[in-house]
Amino acid sequence: MTMNETGSTLDGNPGIRLQTFLAHAGTASRRASERLILDGRVAVNGQIVTEMGVKVAPADSVTVDGIAVRPESARHYLALHKPSGYICTSSDPEGRPLALSLLPVFGERLYNIGRLDFETSGLLLFTNDGAFAAKAGHPHSGIEKEYEVTTTRQFPDEAAAAFVEGITINGITFRAKSVTRLAPRIVSVVLVEGKNREIRRVCSHFHLHITRLKRIRIGTILLGPLPEGASRPLSAVEIAGLGESYPRPPVGF
Repeated sequence: MTMNETGSTLDGNPGIRLQTFLAHAGTASRRASERLILDGRVAVNGQIVTEMGVKVAPADSVTVDGIAVRPESARHYLALHKPSGYICTSSDPEGRPLALSLLPVFGERLYNIGRLDFETSGLLLFTNDGAFAAKAGHPHSGIEKEYEVTTTRQFPDEAAAAFVEGITINGITFRAKSVTRLAPRIVSVVLVEGKNREIRRVCSHFHLHITRLKRIRIGTILLGPLPEGASRPLSAVEIAGLGESYPRPPVGF
């Protein structure tokens, strides 16, 4: 079924899938773009599209909520050392500082991959590549995220063992891939499928007060010596290697 003279089709004809086009244009990840389509927010050449499988050609007009969407001229991949006291949203009604405001200004719109809470510092990735964001941010991607946790007293062995085995708090199970002691009051916690404020909630359960929580690694991408508030572009090796295992020597409790 041909939709228009330029080759957009419901199946089979040349073009790329609409959700892929939206992801490449930096509108959203491919999965989020599918949701936009199903919600009836996307139109091709003035016609609302609400089903998967539609393809678009370069000459087609695509809009989301009535706003034209075009492929972006450049892809950006940035690592930011987010300081504590910054929020990971594009705007904030309370007027709190935005992590996004710390980045260089580009012609393309950037968005963060995942989040760090207001009080947490460390590595935060930004991009305008929807496919990359989907790979890096999906909870089932299997990508490790490593945090340094500093507490006011020594992290108990039993708390570390329970966190790795899996502990249920208020009906939610939290599980770390590893907990490694770095110093008497500092541990490394590696998560794979992190939940909202997971480390803080587990520490609170064991009456541990956190004085600093910092993410130091996402996959093979390291925070390293990047100063707080500073950003840097990801290398081609870092982008290609996201999701590969990081060779950390086994050191435990």
